[in-house]
Amino acid sequence: MTDRELTPREARDRYINHRKTEASESSLKSYRYRLKHFVEWAEESPEIETMDNLNGWLLDEYENHRRGGGISVVTLNSEMQTLLNWLEYLARIEVIGDDLPEKVHVPEVPKEAETNDEMLEAGEASAFLSMFREDTQRYGSSKHALLELLWFVGCRVGAVRALDLEDYSGDEQMVVFRHRPETNTPLKNDVDGERAVGLSDTVCDVLDAYIRTNRMDIHDDSGREPLFATREGRPATNTLRVWTYLATQPCLHEDCPHGNERGSCEFVHVHHASKCPSSVSPHRVRTGSITWQRDCGLPAEAVAERVNASLEVIEKYYDKATERERLERRRRPYLDNLTLQPDP
Repeated sequence: MTDRELTPREARDRYINHRKTEASESSLKSYRYRLKHFVEWAEESPEIETMDNLNGWLLDEYENHRRGGGISVVTLNSEMQTLLNWLEYLARIEVIGDDLPEKVHVPEVPKEAETNDEMLEAGEASAFLSMFREDTQRYGSSKHALLELLWFVGCRVGAVRALDLEDYSGDEQMVVFRHRPETNTPLKNDVDGERAVGLSDTVCDVLDAYIRTNRMDIHDDSGREPLFATREGRPATNTLRVWTYLATQPCLHEDCPHGNERGSCEFVHVHHASKCPSSVSPHRVRTGSITWQRDCGLPAEAVAERVNASLEVIEKYYDKATERERLERRRRPYLDNLTLQPDP
């Protein structure tokens, strides 16, 4: 085996290491996860010992293998695109032939499959938040504070996890998101994700109540004080996801739409909260929040700054307004100008 003959796993690790200088930690995890399937498949193939053994037939075999696994066309598209990018890198450093990347087929995604229209509707968000605000037992709880922040900011759950107590100011009514990878709280877009976001009186009242009565007074492993804390310190991202699922179960404010009794339903427990058919993930809260902010008249540029996303991404993936709603947005601010003034 020559120095340039790499096993699939060695080649994958070399590529991930190469991308470290230009990709965020979350992106690197995505690349590793997408390529993991290929590496495991290749290691089980008797025809593949090194990456130089690959050919067009084997690449087509792999695509058929993944397609047969029941994954969506969107997932298959992203996996094959990452595979293509990986092979282009390997061709550039002469681990494989120059023509091999051209043999990767990246399936097109039908337009109707490009986006996921599932989101927390504004009416549903209002019902949940009203329930928390009117329930003296639940007001200012960690789940209430988290849902208020996710909805009114539209931020990613990882950005909430990165917040320290000092990043929130009730007096100035704002939170400041900071990229601190050295202490395990990176932002998705690195330093480009750093920003200050204004909050309303109501949201600040909830956060103040949470800090005053329900926040764990604790430090994380780096000596920092997380805004959202558990007995063990800073919660894992998945913990915050579970809190979101628990905070958005319809049975909190109405009869269960699935005929279950809350007292005996397994979905109210942390290990099964994500299985509730009606609870929603932080991503769906984010999608709903972005659409709601646009419906409230916030300019797209302002929303993009608040949620840390490009205008193109917001319009394509997050803003779920109907065509009629978009028309109303365009024309409503100018209707007052469309009046006929009487002759003097």
